[in-house]
Amino acid sequence: MKKILVPTDFSKPAGIATGVAADIAKKSGAELTLLHVVEEVVGNSLNVEGQVTADAGWEEKIFNLKLIEKAKKQMAKLSEESKFEGVRLKTELRVGTPYHGMNKIIVDKKVDLVVMGTSGRSDLEQMIIGSNTEKVVRTAGCPVLTVHNKPATKEFKDIVYATSMDKDEEVFSRIVRTTQQLYNSTIHLVRINTPANFQRDVLVKKYMQDFAKRLQLKNYTINVFNDVSEEEGIIYFADSINADLVAMSTHGRTGFAHVLAGSIAEDVVSHSRRPVLTFVTKRRKR
Repeated sequence: MKKILVPTDFSKPAGIATGVAADIAKKSGAELTLLHVVEEVVGNSLNVEGQVTADAGWEEKIFNLKLIEKAKKQMAKLSEESKFEGVRLKTELRVGTPYHGMNKIIVDKKVDLVVMGTSGRSDLEQMIIGSNTEKVVRTAGCPVLTVHNKPATKEFKDIVYATSMDKDEEVFSRIVRTTQQLYNSTIHLVRINTPANFQRDVLVKKYMQDFAKRLQLKNYTINVFNDVSEEEGIIYFADSINADLVAMSTHGRTGFAHVLAGSIAEDVVSHSRRPVLTFVTKRRKR
């Protein structure tokens, strides 16, 4: 892991995310970039230096300029906080729509991890930078770590890996293994049985064992957990073992294993009070 991005709106949830990201950066030696995107009142009226174009009225131009100046001061103050001591820190201030600003910098800087704070409201309605967090979780080309509360520990010792046991998860499994190695963690593989998607334990556990061996996982447990829905099962299982982190991929549904859909990941991100690591798995052509 070389580059971590933390979008911030300077809120309390964003502050929690920056703290978690700083701890990860110290642990991994990664470069940390703080990003704030100023939403324009009128599109394309200013650039980040405050230069005015002719697209907006003077009231809108002045208002946007004040927003930029305020954001610069907030970013300068944030970057001086003690939690960033020993971290290779960069700051980015951009103007436009938050999602496109985040998406562009993820691509341009080849970001390895995005860390975002959430307020824990259902359907992601109150996540920082609004519903844009949902879009990042669903579309980012790199892992996204969402955090609601300040974690009880800086060490992710117990990781719940909610897996579909699909070959398309091989990239994500490497991400989980890297996290495990960084924190010397135990991985708890879990498959959620629901009334609508039930498989016998003996079959599922055999399949999970083969999956773990194929991906060369070490220091892991195998678990089948019954609940009324996948998202509730993942959250309650993580609670039952007091996990430090939940990891899950997002994509469609296919084959023997019930593959976790994007909406399930978003529900877990929205409702879990534990950090959640998500990754968009690219579907292979069959």
